[in-house]
Amino acid sequence: MQSYTSVFPKDIQAMNLDYSAEDRQFRDEVRAFLRNHLPPEIAGKVHGGRRMTKDDYVRWQKILHARGWGASSWPLAHGGTGWSPVQQHIFDEECADAGAPMQLPFGLKMVAPVIMAFGNVAQQAYFLPRIVDGTDWWCQGYSEPGSGSDLASLKTRAVREGDHYVVNGQKTWNTLGQYADWIFCLVRTSTEGRQQEGISFLLIDMKTPGITVRPIIMMDGEHEINEIWFEDVKVPVENRVGEENKGWTYAKFLLGHERTGIAGVGRSKRELKKLKAIARRESTGGSPLIEDSRFRDRIAQVEMELMALEITNLRVISTEGEKKRAPGPEASILKIKGSEIQQMLTELQMQALGHYALPYLHEALDPDWAGDAAMPAYEDDAGPFSGHYFNVRKTTIYGGSNEIQKNIISQMILGL
Repeated sequence: MQSYTSVFPKDIQAMNLDYSAEDRQFRDEVRAFLRNHLPPEIAGKVHGGRRMTKDDYVRWQKILHARGWGASSWPLAHGGTGWSPVQQHIFDEECADAGAPMQLPFGLKMVAPVIMAFGNVAQQAYFLPRIVDGTDWWCQGYSEPGSGSDLASLKTRAVREGDHYVVNGQKTWNTLGQYADWIFCLVRTSTEGRQQEGISFLLIDMKTPGITVRPIIMMDGEHEINEIWFEDVKVPVENRVGEENKGWTYAKFLLGHERTGIAGVGRSKRELKKLKAIARRESTGGSPLIEDSRFRDRIAQVEMELMALEITNLRVISTEGEKKRAPGPEASILKIKGSEIQQMLTELQMQALGHYALPYLHEALDPDWAGDAAMPAYEDDAGPFSGHYFNVRKTTIYGGSNEIQKNIISQMILGL
């Protein structure tokens, strides 16, 4: 049986995690850039939990691209920064702390690595520049009704007719597809053999006739996810990535990158800082909540787990950065712990805010919200918290449920 650490190469297990003088200088450079170029109205939305618009995300991506920082994890050859894993980590951490919006992963972190690794030269030349400069907004077409964690059972069909595929079927739990220009989609091109052997990976223009986007309104009243219907949608064969019926290989490669991104170390460190600020402000028994030994112990516990996650994340991106292999079962470890930590942080924030966090005020998501007269002014940010709490419940499900990730770990690491 393998040991837990044997999932990482020996040189990564022994890597030096101390920041060098160059790393500290780079951190100062990133902080200066964020001070001077991150629009304060966007940072205010992020810190306050307000509603983000498509224009906010695109505007920030274009600002980063203008600086040459649009794709921190990409190699120079494809228009990326060529940064080291430590530099990528520093950049993500500082952006989160400053209140920069998350760079949407569907293009930059998910389909782009697939196109780089398995796409042809024409696909790379067309799609990659349009991803990094913010021209194209991408969304994901993986899950279907009845095919979520059991993704290989997907039913959406693509039948080849000459130089096109004709696609029919339904995708669900599609994030922000109402804004998307393109969707990367898993489709069934063969029913012979094992389920995994008949899947292909298509890039589909969302403006193609026959595509319908139907909103799924969440518990907090927000429109974040959708179902996508395909009715006789014609997709050029040239938009297939790699070989026909080999899409499962590319899908697993993409999921490794998605699960690594779900870890969200920088965002969790920002939320931890927010939790401590709330605990200093709120009181119990006449003293600040942070002085309560039981609550302080819970903060310390989640902070220790976050520190361990950060080191593990550095190991994974170092392995990926050296091109030894795509993220493997270690990505499942990151996904499990990252999502659990995010949920723990929202639970503690809700408990610290007490009765102020109980009512969900949908209007509090609006950037122009002026507060609620029933709340003290310093509690204005409590309005969106219950909605945020419920939203974060999904992190242990999407990207492959945590139960499925534990199965992957038991099979690929523990040999069970």
